[in-house]
This record gives sequence, C-alpha cells and structure tokens, in this order.
Amino acid sequence: MGKIIAIANQKGGVGKTTTSVNLAASLGVLEKKVLLIDADPQANATSGLGIDVDGIEEGTYQLLEHTLGHEDVIIETDSPNVDLIPAHIDLVAIEIELVDKENREYMMRKAISDLKNTYDYILIDCAPSLGLLTLNALTAADSVIIPIQCEYFALEGLGKLLNTIKSVQKIHNKDLDIEGLLLTMYDARLRLSNQVVEEVTKHFSDMVFKTIIQRNVRLSEAPSFGESIINYDASSKGAANYINLAHEIIKKN
Repeated sequence: MGKIIAIANQKGGVGKTTTSVNLAASLGVLEKKVLLIDADPQANATSGLGIDVDGIEEGTYQLLEHTLGHEDVIIETDSPNVDLIPAHIDLVAIEIELVDKENREYMMRKAISDLKNTYDYILIDCAPSLGLLTLNALTAADSVIIPIQCEYFALEGLGKLLNTIKSVQKIHNKDLDIEGLLLTMYDARLRLSNQVVEEVTKHFSDMVFKTIIQRNVRLSEAPSFGESIINYDASSKGAANYINLAHEIIKKN
C-alpha cells in the first residue's frame, strides 16, 4: 500500500518543487515506484522533469475536474520508476471552477485514492498558496513535508501553515500527519543558516528531518536542463542530500 505525501508551504522559493522532483527521482533510483503530481499552475515540476509544458493537453486540471481518469493523464518520465501527472497554466482556473462544486476539497482524493495500490509513493507538488488546490492536496495526502529555507524569514508563515494543517485534520482528513520539516538552501558558512537550523530544531525537535539540503550550484542548474539532480549530476552534493532524504523517508515508513 503506497503513501501519499504533499510537499507544501505557502511561501514561494523555499524549495518545494526542487524537493518534489529530486525526492521523486531519488526514491525512483532506490527502486520505489513513484508518481509525482504537479499541482502548481507554474508547472515547474513538469518542466523540471523534461516535459514540454506547452505540449500538455491533459493533466492535473482534467483530473480535478473529473473529466478524465488518472489512467488518461499519467505520463512516463526519463527518471527511472517515476511517472508524472503534469500541470499547465490552465490549472490557475481550477480554484474558481471548483468553488461552487459539492465536496470541492475532496476532488483530488477521489481521483487518486485507488493509485495507492500501484505506487509506493505519490508526491504532490503544491502551489505556493493555501488555496483550494493546496487544500485538495492536503485532504488527499497521508502526510506533508514542509520545506523551510535557512534564511531570515524562514519561520514567518509557518504558524499559519501549521494552523491550516490543524484545520484540515479537524475537518477534512483526520489522518493527515506531518512527515517532517525539511531545511533547505543551507549554507554552512553563514551564521544565519546555522541560527535557523538551531531555531527550527529547538522548536520542532523530532519533526525535523536529519537530512539538510545544502545550497548547491548543480542543484540550481538541473531544472534548466529539464533534469533531476540524479540525472544531471549524481555525484553532486545536492544528489547526495536527496538520496539521504529518500533513505530517511523509506526508513521512517
């Protein structure tokens, strides 16, 4: 039985998509069957896996509208053992279109629940907002990974996200768990980076992943080539970080 993990934080630029793409690729090379769902209208996870976004006609939008089933929208990627449900800019419209629908928070859960028998891990790359799209992901998920960048405003907005998770647990999904807080963009040379690590670990101790994702040039280059860090440079520090994270998640589950 597979596990559905949402990767969420309403702040942009914290490493959500980087984590979604590279964690999926890392779990894939560790021989787990993975499905990545791009639930962000910016479609960066789609392009980050080398898929031409302009050529996408069917994806997360149709899945949430229930006009197509998951078997019609899943595509294979060049990453071993990783499939994708791609996104396109038209996903922006979904929040407005779902607003009047009954059970609008459960559209994704309904669309993907039976995929847990096909995949070991289903990862959902969430949009940088706490709108209906992210709510759908949290309602469908078993757990959530929260990336936090090791920078000045790191903890800003975290309280808001944790409150959202609490209310999702109360109203829509009592089994939603926090998989862990993931520290990203860490630079050992900066005092600020070390302070953030200290602060987050002090407040959230057991909830924080042991793996910390370090700032890495190869990691930031990889998306422009439409590749995960595993495909782009498997010997880089970034690849080692994400492989460690994948090991940590497998061990935890």
